[in-house]
Amino acid sequence: MKALRGPLGSIVELLSKRKAPKPPPIEVRRFAGPAAYQSALDELRVAHLTDLHVGRVTPLAVQREAVALANGAAPDLTVITGDFVCHSQKYLDELTAVIAALESPVLCVLGNHDHWSGAEAVRRALRKGGAEVLDNAHTTLTLRHQRLQVVGLDDAYTGHADREKALKGLRADLPTLGLSHIAEEADALWAAGVPLVLSGHTHAGQVTVAKLHELSIGRIAGHKYVHGLYGDRGTTGAVYVGAGVGAAIIPLRVGERGRREVTLFELGAAVGSFDEHHTEQRPLPGRKPSKRATARRARIGRAKGA
Repeated sequence: MKALRGPLGSIVELLSKRKAPKPPPIEVRRFAGPAAYQSALDELRVAHLTDLHVGRVTPLAVQREAVALANGAAPDLTVITGDFVCHSQKYLDELTAVIAALESPVLCVLGNHDHWSGAEAVRRALRKGGAEVLDNAHTTLTLRHQRLQVVGLDDAYTGHADREKALKGLRADLPTLGLSHIAEEADALWAAGVPLVLSGHTHAGQVTVAKLHELSIGRIAGHKYVHGLYGDRGTTGAVYVGAGVGAAIIPLRVGERGRREVTLFELGAAVGSFDEHHTEQRPLPGRKPSKRATARRARIGRAKGA
């Protein structure tokens, strides 16, 4: 085929040399809250981060960018659902600095890596940065003259979640948001009157092309909630599994669903009032972990002196 000449040829040559634009390193996704909030809240904005994994695997610039994106959305509250560290306590000062840079009130729950690395040290670092850690507990915040209950479970993956303790004294007359590192805890929280649960842990599988994340995280690892929104915001309740920010082993992320993520939830907004990345998905079959598996996960932390 002969090369085109003249102005048209120049344009074709220019376009051929242009590289395809790279996807943004961190996606910002926005969703409405469940219908239960509409009569109780006047569109409070909650920013959700998860799996920061501050440490040697993920460059600190990534966590800083996630914080900048969250702050740029001007949320009324920022919540972070566990796995703050990555295999050690060497980067706790950096974790404190990341948390301190968030400009809204911050509520947290712990994840399995936090217990494996030393839960109490992680709690101290988070509190030093200005966050409140909910260990099977709930609190009530007043945000823009509106009251919101937030209930937080400790990590279920390592057997530290205690729903009964967390829910004790929860008020039925106040809107409530749930936090849990493990998304499958949402089923029981919905039954207790918590219409939205935010979670993490899975990293969305990190490699999501050809639905590999549903195979690796769903059918092999046994999770029924892998990434994104599940449940029913109009009736029973919903859970969101964030794709996370950092990584614990390999920082590779491939596929649109596997990109690092900051998620915004407009509590009080009606579903359909703005465009959303996706709507509620059907859960995978899932597989409840055995008591033996949970006990083995808990022993990892004890073996490390956590």
